[in-house]
Amino acid sequence: WDNADFSRGVGTTFYQEFSTLNTAKPPFIRDVEAKVRRYLRSSYSAAWTLKITWEKAPVHAARTDTRKTITYQAVLTTDGFRSYILMLYQDGGMQWDYTRLASTNVLIGYT
Repeated sequence: WDNADFSRGVGTTFYQEFSTLNTAKPPFIRDVEAKVRRYLRSSYSAAWTLKITWEKAPVHAARTDTRKTITYQAVLTTDGFRSYILMLYQDGGMQWDYTRLASTNVLIGYT
């Protein structure tokens, strides 16, 4: 695990909320629903979704190197009864030098 450091003005965080109860669903929401259905093998229809994107986030401490960044997303979604989170990482986008971390058992995501 490691922390992003936005203190040097490198990288950006965006978020977008989707309230889809009784409204037409944009392609992004249909994709989220399809992922939940595929991974969990159950029916799912999102009522609310929040997409958070960390773009070109530098590793902590950014004062050492702001060129190695990572772009990733967390997508929180619920149908009002069940809630899920998708952790999405840019393909080939892990630029942090994990060999410089104190721990050698590095994971991307959560456990």
